Amino acid sequence: MDTTAANTTENADTATQMGNVFQPATPIGTVCVAMVTPMHANGEIDYQAAAKLARKLVDDGCDSILVSGTTGESPTTHQAEKDKLTSAVVEAVGQDAYVLAGAGSNDTAHAVRIAQRAQACGADGLLVVSPYYNRPSQRGVIRHVEAIIDATDLPITLYDIPGRTGVAFSDDTLDHLAQSERIVAVKDATGNPEQGLQRMERTGLAYYSGDDGLNYAFLTGGASGVISVVGHVAAAQYRKMVDLVADGQYPAARAVHRQLQPLVEAIMGGGQGAVMAKAALYQQGFIPTDAVRSPLAPADEQDYARIAQWR
Repeated sequence: MDTTAANTTENADTATQMGNVFQPATPIGTVCVAMVTPMHANGEIDYQAAAKLARKLVDDGCDSILVSGTTGESPTTHQAEKDKLTSAVVEAVGQDAYVLAGAGSNDTAHAVRIAQRAQACGADGLLVVSPYYNRPSQRGVIRHVEAIIDATDLPITLYDIPGRTGVAFSDDTLDHLAQSERIVAVKDATGNPEQGLQRMERTGLAYYSGDDGLNYAFLTGGASGVISVVGHVAAAQYRKMVDLVADGQYPAARAVHRQLQPLVEAIMGGGQGAVMAKAALYQQGFIPTDAVRSPLAPADEQDYARIAQWR
């Protein structure tokens, strides 16, 4: 869905007050799933299954799909595969949903190439994580993001997940980057909603919960939406939660949150999100295999038992 022109200048200070309910800006939609990358049993990407899964998610209530994120096993997929995957998802749902493409790397030149190819393949926006493992300074983080800004035209969502990267976005870095009209949102997986809500107010950026266990907390604090892993099998419930919060029906939204907590624990509590989401989808017949690429290992019997308990 080509919403670039409308969204690049949209941020939280354009949010409106409707009745007594605060309506935040939603530059990348409201319910996004960080989609797994379905694979054949031999580990090759199943692009047909990916297109079908994206269609299912949109039919279930998603208005945004993230491809080639961490849950999509981006560290072990190659550029030609990322290109074909993005194109397949854009073709399947691009008229009905925002297609966000991961452009993460600890090599800035590599991240730039990923971003440029995502744009060429029709993505609506980019998800840019702080460079991982080599732990640059905050000045290095800024230079990394600005290189991607300079090399592309798409709106950018920053991904703050220091538990994986080892490098958080500092307050000063976010304040600096928020001055660019190309930076429209933040996916917050810091585990610190209080900090996130403060940053949301200060920067004017749209904030998205990147931790399913904290979706309700972020939404009721004014977040624009969620970028979910559990949404692979609970997109309809998250659509309901988001809509209830938008309508000011907080007790009903909290009831949805409580209903989903066992599933969130099963998929995200101690397992690996990509592995467990694939297991849940495979168990329910939505993808043909639960294959993942090494170093990930597929779900075992105990993993499947944990997921089955929720049903």
